[in-house]
Amino acid sequence: MSKLTEVAIKKAKPEEKAYKMADGGGMFLLIQPTGSKCWRLKYRIGGKEKQLAIGVYPDVTLSEARDRREQARKLLANGADPSAVKQEAKQASHRALQVSSDNSFAMLAAEFHKVKSPMWTPGHAKQWLGNLEKYALPVIGNRPIADIEPMELVGIMRTIEEHGTFETRDRLLQSIGAVFKYAIATGRAKYNPAEIRMALVDRPKVEHFNCIPMEELPTFLRAVTAYQEMDKVSPIAISALRLLMLTATRTSEVRYSKWGDFDLDSRCWVIPAEQVGRKGKGDKRKDHAVPLSTQAMAILRELIPFTGQGEYVFPNRNYSGKVISENTVLKIIETIGYKGKMTGHGFRSLARTVLGDMGHRWEVLEAMLSHALLNQTAAAYVRTSYFEERRGIMQQWADYLAKVEAGAEVIPLRA
Repeated sequence: MSKLTEVAIKKAKPEEKAYKMADGGGMFLLIQPTGSKCWRLKYRIGGKEKQLAIGVYPDVTLSEARDRREQARKLLANGADPSAVKQEAKQASHRALQVSSDNSFAMLAAEFHKVKSPMWTPGHAKQWLGNLEKYALPVIGNRPIADIEPMELVGIMRTIEEHGTFETRDRLLQSIGAVFKYAIATGRAKYNPAEIRMALVDRPKVEHFNCIPMEELPTFLRAVTAYQEMDKVSPIAISALRLLMLTATRTSEVRYSKWGDFDLDSRCWVIPAEQVGRKGKGDKRKDHAVPLSTQAMAILRELIPFTGQGEYVFPNRNYSGKVISENTVLKIIETIGYKGKMTGHGFRSLARTVLGDMGHRWEVLEAMLSHALLNQTAAAYVRTSYFEERRGIMQQWADYLAKVEAGAEVIPLRA
């Protein structure tokens, strides 16, 4: 019997019924009516005739098929069944894949999230998983956690750095590190490849909001009044700037304020925890009550004929249901010559500095600015918003601005 050749195999055409082309040693090529060509090995073991599938041509070449035939014959010579050995190898591979899947980074991350999320705020739990799904899981999600190398994580972090979102990078690295620590604690990994901070670029320094020096405040205030008297600015826009100055609140808090948030009889503005732009996460945000000075009350009462019939105090004139742009206040500041020198947020810094120099307690001023106390021990004991004390402080701040603009010599006195 002559052995097969590559030429003969390629020339073999399918027929109405399957047929065999023998190569010797029990191996043959089975030509199916569909045109597929499959390698088979016929052998006997324990008195029974069996067949072993060797592979499909041309994925398994003639030479490779002969090598597999010889490997099978060696097994037979040692009393082993090639089909049983192949089946066991297949099952072992399946078991290995199953273990790999169970110990993949994605599986460990989901398991860790399930364990920890009940102790987190809903917002943090959503953000934690969202960052992993966006940046990490597409790259390492299916990888066995014990096989992941530091450079793979460096690559993920570098991609985020290219977009300049360093805060996201640092949060993601912390989350990935937590998953590895969990894997180590549960016996699925032996080391943490997320210790890569030294390989990452330094986070850019935070640029603080521009704020004019104290000595320029009188000139600035007079410039605002002069611009307003030119009657070239919307009463809504200039009122937003003045309310921002008087209340030391955030620009977004003024922009999204609603008439329903104000109790003019009680001279109080309550900024809801859920308002757009509020700082803090999830249920850690709280309503912030702002006492209103006489000057702030006057601004609001003057606005009522313009916007009092609507929902928002400072509605957008061009788009119904929307508020003034975040650039509205900044545009006024730029127009009066303070581009790059002052921002709406700068009034918070000025108020904090002036009122601090007057001797008001730091915890009261932090409450005025709606700042969370960084000192957790202090925060545990501070259970008041100091509202009545802040009422007097806000009036003092408004009077100070009026006197400074008028040109009076104002010497801060200790409270």
